[in-house]
Amino acid sequence: MNIIETTGLGKRYGRAWALRECTLEIPAGRVAALVGPNGAGKSTLLNLAVGLSVPSAGAVTVLGGRRAGSPAALDGIAFVAQDTPLYKSLSVADMIYLARSLNRRFDQPYARARLDELGIPLKRKAGKMSGGQQAQLALTLALARRPRLLVLDEPVAMLDPVARHDFMATVLAAASANGVSVLLSSHVLTELERVAGYLVLLSKGQVRLAGGVDDLLATHGQASLEGLAMAYLRETETSEVSR
Repeated sequence: MNIIETTGLGKRYGRAWALRECTLEIPAGRVAALVGPNGAGKSTLLNLAVGLSVPSAGAVTVLGGRRAGSPAALDGIAFVAQDTPLYKSLSVADMIYLARSLNRRFDQPYARARLDELGIPLKRKAGKMSGGQQAQLALTLALARRPRLLVLDEPVAMLDPVARHDFMATVLAAASANGVSVLLSSHVLTELERVAGYLVLLSKGQVRLAGGVDDLLATHGQASLEGLAMAYLRETETSEVSR
């Protein structure tokens, strides 16, 4: 089963295409890394997959064929946006109450137990927490929905190395223990190296490379995910310039 599948998917803003001719199959049960330079179309693809945006061309389905943005799709997806959106004036307990009230399925005991394990007080306001704690709160609220697919847009961009490591360890544990499929975009390729089993490389709004990380590394003679991404992007830019 494919957790995300796109056919000729495109998104246009005015005359500019942010994403175009995207045909992609991401298998379920993987931690998939979505990488590429700024403006490559990563956030656009994620927004289309979770139903926050409507395609200008083509189609996208999730969770084995459900239309992106449909009630059946939304019920099985949890999304943490780039700025880990939280109501800064609300306490952690209030955020849990709000999430429980707004979602059909929400594991409150799990959320409370995990936050207690992290040492995050329920009475503390979200806006008074560190960046790492805010990211962990947003991730906990997402995982408490017990999603089949967890989508993360640049979740560690603003975190220090220790907070990044802890965040990614939680993501990996959720994928391993609960069978959650994960799609995450990030510029921090060294962190993705530990967790990603599948790679999607975007550049200039198009998919340039997609497949299992081990297979891609072996095929392209690279020792690391970062080396593979950089080498392939250089090859792509050189070939386009020479046309």
